[in-house]
Amino acid sequence: MKYDKDFAEDLVAEVKEDYLLRREGRRHFEAQWQLNSNFLSGNQYCAVSLAGNLEDRGKDYYWQEREVFNHIAFIVETRLAKLNRVRPVMAVRAAGSEESDAKTAKLSTKILRSASDRLNLQELMQKGAQWSETVGSVFYKVSWDKSAGKKVGILEGSPVHEGEVRVDVCPSYEIFPDSLSYQDVSDCQSIIHAKAVAVDDIFRIYGAMVDAEDVDTVSLASAGVSGGMGMTGAVIKHGRGKTGGHTMVIERYSAPSANHPDGEFAVVAGNKLLHYGPLPFRLGEDGSYALPFIKQDSLSVAGCFFGASIVERAIPVQRAYNAVKNRKHEFLNRIAMGVLAVEDGSVDTENLETEGLSPGKILVYRQGSTPPALLDPGSVPAEFADEEDKLLNEFVLISGISEIMRSSALPGNLSSGAAIRLLTEQDDTRLSATAERIRMAGKKLAQFILRLYKQFASQPRLSRVAGDGGRVELLSFIGSDLCGDDVVIESENEFEGGAQSRRLMLLELFKVGLFEGENGVLSAGTRAKLLEALGFGTLAEEVSVCGEGGQRNE
Repeated sequence: MKYDKDFAEDLVAEVKEDYLLRREGRRHFEAQWQLNSNFLSGNQYCAVSLAGNLEDRGKDYYWQEREVFNHIAFIVETRLAKLNRVRPVMAVRAAGSEESDAKTAKLSTKILRSASDRLNLQELMQKGAQWSETVGSVFYKVSWDKSAGKKVGILEGSPVHEGEVRVDVCPSYEIFPDSLSYQDVSDCQSIIHAKAVAVDDIFRIYGAMVDAEDVDTVSLASAGVSGGMGMTGAVIKHGRGKTGGHTMVIERYSAPSANHPDGEFAVVAGNKLLHYGPLPFRLGEDGSYALPFIKQDSLSVAGCFFGASIVERAIPVQRAYNAVKNRKHEFLNRIAMGVLAVEDGSVDTENLETEGLSPGKILVYRQGSTPPALLDPGSVPAEFADEEDKLLNEFVLISGISEIMRSSALPGNLSSGAAIRLLTEQDDTRLSATAERIRMAGKKLAQFILRLYKQFASQPRLSRVAGDGGRVELLSFIGSDLCGDDVVIESENEFEGGAQSRRLMLLELFKVGLFEGENGVLSAGTRAKLLEALGFGTLAEEVSVCGEGGQRNE
């Protein structure tokens, strides 16, 4: 698309200046995210300076112990293990009582689940949960990829595809809102998505050649962390670095306004305007244009766009715990190795310093001088052990990870089944708010997916869906056949009772005949779904090809 030269130059300058201002405004947030990532990976001797930069802290003395006892990684891994159980199953509710409404809702549900399987939405949401648990927030960008899907023809020597929905997981590093005080994406007037992209990919997508730059991005490197007494170890260090062969692509999405009722969408790379026009996707209610982003927080912060992470709260406790453990080990080193008092000039101090007091060593000292002697090292104060226990309890209070989850074992003083169940439910309660935000993000993803199909699937297209009884069906549909405004979460809350409790309840309901039909016979479809819910998915597939009487159809 051709643009007026003066207009393009002014717009490029405006977008780049806007991006730099937003980046500067959230510098301290980005420094905290880097600090969280470093503590999670084990690089825990760093801090944020007053200028908002990440700085490494060196040793005060060469003998100083600087081991890392990483409880933060364990906390995050345990939380993710529970949050990954959150797998919301979406369905579309009928808009009315008419039979056509029910058919539309059923078709939309099948298309939605087919698209979720194709996009591997569960894996994307697990990746998003990992980002949100680390830095506090993650964003899902929902768009339409014209180059994906089935090939339908060739136009001017280039293949033409029917297109498909695309979902990208965007870390907080890539997202720049127009104000940090907004609570949600819907509150923003504009959002910038900035990402380093290879120049070859820019040419493939936009057909424009841009010069490569040394892009400043978050990068990984190996950092040496000294453990004390000559012991060293390497951990992953998260910081800023330069990336060659890439250019920063800046996409600015502006919400509809009085001057621009369809919104604005501008793409800038280098000093070139790659695209300018209205918002490309009708993702709002009733087919209106909207920003294509969905935000998912680990811990919401009132009056702040970006959420908080449990890592931020655990960092002070982790620093204190490392200090206590290392000072304790230094004390033990003094007790084990001893501190030698030597009269000046009485012995060869260089030899003594190099070899120490090895077993069987002959120590020669000057005649008439005081022999070298070990100072009384005392014993390790009991306060070290007390403080260590207090800090471990603080980890539990801050993270919501109880002793049962922390050690995968029951406390020694706990034998009551009701008490154990109560502790487990309390763990789930601490995580229920985060789990609910994951479920709500999944619901918005489902709405956006259906709305994109409704917008772009203008020609009949085929989709493989799971039919009744587990059979695979081929459905033909166009966008107007779908509805995407009334999406509901069909699956129950994963934290309301464990899998074993649900299985026992299903068996009880089966015994009282709740799943039987009017003739008192369990249908093949119901039987297959029941077996799948009980965890016998392979057997369910076998049952799904059997008739109502239980005989296999050859």
